Amino acid sequence: MEKELEQAGFGKVWLAGAGPGDIGLLTVKTAQLIKEADVIVYDALISAEILTQIPAQTEKIHVGKRSGNHLVPQEEISRILVREAKKGKKVLRLKGGDPFVFGRGGEEVEALVREQIPFEVVPGVTSCTAVPAYGGIPVTHRDWTSSFHVITGHARKDGSCRIDFPSLVRLDGTLIFLMGMARLGWIVKGLLEAGMKESMPAAVLEKGTTAKQRRVIGTLQDIEKKARQAEIQPPAIILVGAVCSFSSAFTWAEKRSLGGRQFLTTRPVQNSSILAKRLRDLGAQVIELPAIRTEEISPNEAFDCALQKTGTRGDEEWMVFTSPVGVSAFFAQLRKRKMDIRTLLCRRSQIKIAAIGSATAAALCEAGFFADLVPKMYNAEELGRMLAKQAKPGSHITIFRAKEGSPLLVPPLHEAGLFVEDVALYRTCIQKEEAWKEKIGSMLENGEIDAVTFTSASTVKGFVKAMEGLSFSRIQAVCIGEQTAQEARKYGMQTEVAAVASMDGMEELILQKYGGR
Repeated sequence: MEKELEQAGFGKVWLAGAGPGDIGLLTVKTAQLIKEADVIVYDALISAEILTQIPAQTEKIHVGKRSGNHLVPQEEISRILVREAKKGKKVLRLKGGDPFVFGRGGEEVEALVREQIPFEVVPGVTSCTAVPAYGGIPVTHRDWTSSFHVITGHARKDGSCRIDFPSLVRLDGTLIFLMGMARLGWIVKGLLEAGMKESMPAAVLEKGTTAKQRRVIGTLQDIEKKARQAEIQPPAIILVGAVCSFSSAFTWAEKRSLGGRQFLTTRPVQNSSILAKRLRDLGAQVIELPAIRTEEISPNEAFDCALQKTGTRGDEEWMVFTSPVGVSAFFAQLRKRKMDIRTLLCRRSQIKIAAIGSATAAALCEAGFFADLVPKMYNAEELGRMLAKQAKPGSHITIFRAKEGSPLLVPPLHEAGLFVEDVALYRTCIQKEEAWKEKIGSMLENGEIDAVTFTSASTVKGFVKAMEGLSFSRIQAVCIGEQTAQEARKYGMQTEVAAVASMDGMEELILQKYGGR
């Protein structure tokens, strides 16, 4: 049947669960589908951390389903899935939690079956177990309860909400109410009237697994009052049962070095995950929003000319790299020309290599080359000064970097009487992702993002362009170096500068300023 549908030009739909918010709980299969889908139909509760993993070129359809607020009716969502699949597209229906746990996934599958659209269901980590776990609550414990029960607190279309409270009380298990915050008082009353003791432990867990998760622990007698005083808002789940008493002793999420913190990174997509992974390993939630992208310059006559001359000009020549992207672009250009490094090294001159910092030196090392010079301060001006001192008089310096490279690198070399050839391998372009501008702008305005990290002046410019109209004076900018910080200050941002211009330096600065809360 699926082959027949493919021949008819039909695509396919995947109903996948995105989990409760933490990107670490995204399944491997769903993460892969996010990269491969032609169109993604997503709900309001998908975290920004996950949404910003969607490739820029992917078509995005926001259907905004949320308790009490359906931007798009369920029937229309099903029609969208059918419509896009019939266009021959790979359609990913991205739903919070698990698509078959109160996610109305069954209704969407019914529509696909009716229209004979091929589909797959990809289970997700459900909030009914993940959120309690992040709140220090095991939903079962051999000494306390051997079962847990998941109940929707959401009302039907007619406003009714039928729950058999006496049966739930007799089960003597952990009770988990999803989508029930608006009916918390009614739930408490129903359990008490059915015979549950007022002293039974209870909990309300808000925004579980995310940086902004909160929990209120109490008993049936006082949980409604405590939740109201704490101003708990959806999304939140309600737990009732003896295991809620473990929360204080078993809490772990907030104890991580950066637990409860959220950062936004702006590095190009090929570099972003390095810093993001480090921060996530320390417990932070990280939104990756590349503010710039790099484009290879091709054809590149300047590079061809430099290759012909390199190694033929005097006793010593230097090849200079100012970023890991430049290293990658250099060797990619060589591969395109079916050349290897022997072409350059087997000539008359001795070739030496300089790198602006540890990350660039590491990229060279991966390619099999060790830098002869890495300045102690990782910036263009210091690299120029150090190279001017170390290079032999009259040496030829070939710089391989971005077209918009720092103007501070070259002057010290000219002053030292060195011959300089500045070769642009790639250009830096502003990357704007309009789909997330409103969501992330709101998060920044509301203080939900603790800081934005910048690794170059270009990332600052790109971010400002992408978030045009935002009040930047409230933004805490964590900058890799002083030049980057100067650019951030132009827009009124509050800046902190890493002691060492490297990922290690940025991580250390973030830990000092935001760790140990």
